[in-house]
Amino acid sequence: MIVPFTLSRIHHVAYRCKDAKETADWYHDNLGMIFTTAFSEDHVPSTGAYDPYMHIFLDCGGGNIVAFFELPEQPEMGRDPNTPTWVQHIAFEVTDIDALLAAKTHLEGQGIDVLGPTHHGIFKSIYFFDPNGHRLELACNIGTADQYAELRRVAPLMLDEWSKTKKSAAPCRLAARA
Repeated sequence: MIVPFTLSRIHHVAYRCKDAKETADWYHDNLGMIFTTAFSEDHVPSTGAYDPYMHIFLDCGGGNIVAFFELPEQPEMGRDPNTPTWVQHIAFEVTDIDALLAAKTHLEGQGIDVLGPTHHGIFKSIYFFDPNGHRLELACNIGTADQYAELRRVAPLMLDEWSKTKKSAAPCRLAARA
């Protein structure tokens, strides 16, 4: 299928936060992001529903924007109890291993618990949580052009194999529970 348009980049990704000011300050002070925009409305533009919110935007470099919603009239925010905490996260790229290690030292100096560096073969990363409970990752690429090309080549093959294996393994998992 030919798609009749081209994506140019991610405009922004949006998450919920407990406190917009605390979140904007935390991302600026700990990750150097620039707080660029804030919208406060009583009604959701896309649905018209009454739901007061503060929507903030932070530039994390290269025109990449992360945004947050503070929703004071909604129940306290939580997380998906069926998804492990390590799965859902936001990963930001740093230039190299020296920057990664400097980030780790800086974050730990701010009293933030940091896991890693963790070696993933083609990149290394560190992990920590923001004040809202969102898991964050800082990663630096260490792979070669040949490694990235090979990973791209085998990606469809690996996904096909996973799909076949997953389907055939599912009945075994269910049988083991019975």
